[in-house]
Amino acid sequence: MSDAELLVVGGGPVGLATAIEARLVGIDALVVEPREGVIDKACGEGVMPGAGAVFGRLGIAPRAVPISGIDYRDDRRSVQHRFARGPGFGVRRTELHRALLERAEQLGVRRRAARAEEVRSGEDGVVVRTSDGRTLRADWAVGADGLHSPVARALDLAVPEPARGRRYGQRRHYRIQAWTDLVEVHWVADGEFYVTPLADGLVGVALLARRGIRFDDALARAPRLRERLDGATPASGLRGAGPFRQRTRARTRGRTLLVGDASGYVDALTAEGLRIGFAQAGLAVQAIRAQDAARYEREWLATTREFRVMTERLVRVASSPLRGLVVPTAARFPGLYARAVERIAR
Repeated sequence: MSDAELLVVGGGPVGLATAIEARLVGIDALVVEPREGVIDKACGEGVMPGAGAVFGRLGIAPRAVPISGIDYRDDRRSVQHRFARGPGFGVRRTELHRALLERAEQLGVRRRAARAEEVRSGEDGVVVRTSDGRTLRADWAVGADGLHSPVARALDLAVPEPARGRRYGQRRHYRIQAWTDLVEVHWVADGEFYVTPLADGLVGVALLARRGIRFDDALARAPRLRERLDGATPASGLRGAGPFRQRTRARTRGRTLLVGDASGYVDALTAEGLRIGFAQAGLAVQAIRAQDAARYEREWLATTREFRVMTERLVRVASSPLRGLVVPTAARFPGLYARAVERIAR
């Protein structure tokens, strides 16, 4: 006898979105997540318009501020593009997670505060042993347990990555009134700073850089951003995440599907994580409803192909001596820059 039709391992935004999508089509869902309450994460907290459009379907309305576009900057120039089909959103990760938790509870998603310690997935179902000593059985399972997914490792789907060249994220909030309605991306010597308006009097600043780069040292070498933040009071401690580069050899094993960062990730540089993750949540539930895991594998490859190719290329440039040419090239070819932003924004 099954404990659930669908067992979702991981209760972050993409895991909860998967459970919500399941309930919307009548599938019973149980989320296994060791952390209780609202979960924070080091990320840029900018939601692209394509991800924001999913909010209505999921039935959530987190408190957010509109984001009108993207502004690439260096110490000499700025190149901006405003989204053609409506705004994205700056939304605190905790606020987004709160809204998803409330919606999941409203729809009857069950939750278990435990860690998945062993996963066995076959053609007739999934068995998960949890840290509280329970053995859970489900018709299907989804691994939505993040960058270093224990589910992907347990099913031998994770591909080890070399440590060299891997990038990490760091984030801090500041109490200051936003000076723009754009996400500013400051290209500096050490990495890229993402500056995102989040609420009245609150701005998030995230740094993407290689291992060993200290947030405050990088900020000291970013004169324009440092001047903007001069006198601003930190509103949160420094939080980190990564390494970002994670690969998987496949996204399915038996009746278990991987979604979000657990399914593989390139880098946070294009800020498409939530858009891609929400899309995968919907595709996974459609495949489960059709009883066709292979369908999800095909659609995962098709849906993420452009993101993977674009991000790989941009990260390659960002990690090379050519990184200083990114903003000048965008300024010289604004049409090309605009098309790239619109593809990210979908």
